[in-house]
Amino acid sequence: MVQAYVLIQTDSGRASEVATAIGNIGGVDSSEAVTGPYDVIVACQAADVDALGHLVVTQIQPVPGIVRTLTCPVIRLS
Repeated sequence: MVQAYVLIQTDSGRASEVATAIGNIGGVDSSEAVTGPYDVIVACQAADVDALGHLVVTQIQPVPGIVRTLTCPVIRLS
């Protein structure tokens, strides 16, 4: 299982609706509107890196209002 955080920039004023829409996607554990350089932070998981890429590219990025995404896979150092 691969876990990741997806940091999302949205069009102005659309963070809440983007977070809500993404929260309904399978594989998404949480989706929150936040303040700072990113507007939405998503915690998600997939079976492997390829499935994670597929989730981000085909399910998350097409959500209306998204300008840019940055996917940060979780690593375990111990």
